[in-house]
Amino acid sequence: MSRDQLVTDWVAGRFPDQSIQITPASADASFRRYFRLTLPDGSTRILMDAPPDKEDCKPFIHVAGLLAKAKLAAPRVLDHDLDNGFLVLTDLGRIGYLDAINADLNLADTLMRPVLDTLVQWQLSTKAGVLPPYDATLLRRELDLFPEWFIGRHLGYQLSDEEKVMLDRTFKFLINSALAQPKVFTHRDFMPRNLMVVESEANLTPGIIDFQDAVMGPIAYDVVSLFRDAFISWDEEQEIDWVVRYWEKARAAGLPVRADFGDFWRDYELMGIQRHLKVLGIFCRLKYRDGKEKYSEDLPRFMGYARKVAARYVALKPLQNLLDALEGNTEQIGYRR
Repeated sequence: MSRDQLVTDWVAGRFPDQSIQITPASADASFRRYFRLTLPDGSTRILMDAPPDKEDCKPFIHVAGLLAKAKLAAPRVLDHDLDNGFLVLTDLGRIGYLDAINADLNLADTLMRPVLDTLVQWQLSTKAGVLPPYDATLLRRELDLFPEWFIGRHLGYQLSDEEKVMLDRTFKFLINSALAQPKVFTHRDFMPRNLMVVESEANLTPGIIDFQDAVMGPIAYDVVSLFRDAFISWDEEQEIDWVVRYWEKARAAGLPVRADFGDFWRDYELMGIQRHLKVLGIFCRLKYRDGKEKYSEDLPRFMGYARKVAARYVALKPLQNLLDALEGNTEQIGYRR
């Protein structure tokens, strides 16, 4: 039986004697799909389709519970069938932050400021031993995607022994920087694409989605995910303004951010470049392994992020030299800045 037929049959069995309209809601970079279920009374639910041989729904259910305890707007799990990989969720609406901002950039500041309060509230809900750690092993596994999928597979570039040693040294530097930061609940993809304008709220409450990979991680991680995004970039003046506002709110709330903003900004940038290198690898893996080519359109954005940060820190100068060499090697293989 096809997965589409299984969805249809499962919904019919779960909502007997009701005519349920099933329409695609969204898909993501994983194997998960989302459908909007419209009930006869006009109310809606979201059906998550997560094939159990490829996805595990239990982390989603767990983190959804944490977000509910933190009194944050996020889908609530109404029903689940783990054997078949289905969850029925509350529907936050149809308007994503990314679409809203792209439709009217003048709304960006109005929309983004409430997100800072949401992020602080999420971090304040942190409890030890509840989420898996964002440890050295995971950080390194993510960084290794960069030489494997971006440098090797996408660019076809053969690293020299000296370059391999340099990358190893740089990765250890970035991992140590990340591990030295205070740890809080970390969404790991906290960005406009994973935020919703909650239509049932009178104010601009951001709804949080795609949170199943949450970990206990560095306090700057979700901040840099938000402002150095995969799908939209900001002028640095605007970026700094928002990061300062976050930092001031975090300090006022008693979160363990650095006392000096310059120190926090350094943590933010070094955490960011770890993410940029990881994403360069992930987007290429999505293209070559999973056949999802659209993500590669944003490779230049992340190359730009990485080169900007590498140029600012002495410890990253060797990485900057490699990035420059890779950039000079891109034209003939179809990669554009």
